[in-house]
Amino acid sequence: MGNRSLVERDNIFSDRQQLKELLKKALVFKETTLASGKVSHYYLDARQITLSSEGSLLTARVLLDFLQSYNVQAIGGLTMGADPIVSTVAALSNLEDMSINAFIVRKQSKEHGLKRQIEGPPVKSLRVAIVDDVVTSGGSLLQAAKAASENEAEVVVTTALVDRQEGAGELLQKAGFEFKPIFTIKELL
Repeated sequence: MGNRSLVERDNIFSDRQQLKELLKKALVFKETTLASGKVSHYYLDARQITLSSEGSLLTARVLLDFLQSYNVQAIGGLTMGADPIVSTVAALSNLEDMSINAFIVRKQSKEHGLKRQIEGPPVKSLRVAIVDDVVTSGGSLLQAAKAASENEAEVVVTTALVDRQEGAGELLQKAGFEFKPIFTIKELL
């Protein structure tokens, strides 16, 4: 954000446009195997953005704006892609008097301690959003949404910063979850 004030920055570019430009810079054109097992000719290294000070703030601002119409009380997702996103959204929501808690979903329940799959404040009876940084097939979002539902949360929306448009929407819809990405890969390429 440099030395410009928030007012000047908002007048020059929207938060969404700035985030989009940062995400474009995180594209790496190299053959890579994705978490889904698919091989791709590009990789979007979104954690370069979600873990940077500027990208983290922009991500949280864009997501808070997106989430307003869903009236969510908590945001969570599968660890690792969701971790920096949900934490920043929770912190910024407090500053904006929105009070959205964060939670992290483990791939499987811990075998020690309280043996939880979901870490953070309880989600039972809450309206929640499930988020990931980048989705391909949607498996991580689906796993997190199912875990939240099993913990008696109402999953009102699933989202991702970027949808690679390789089946996530169809998978989530078929499972009964609404999916609305912030960006599609076509917007970044």
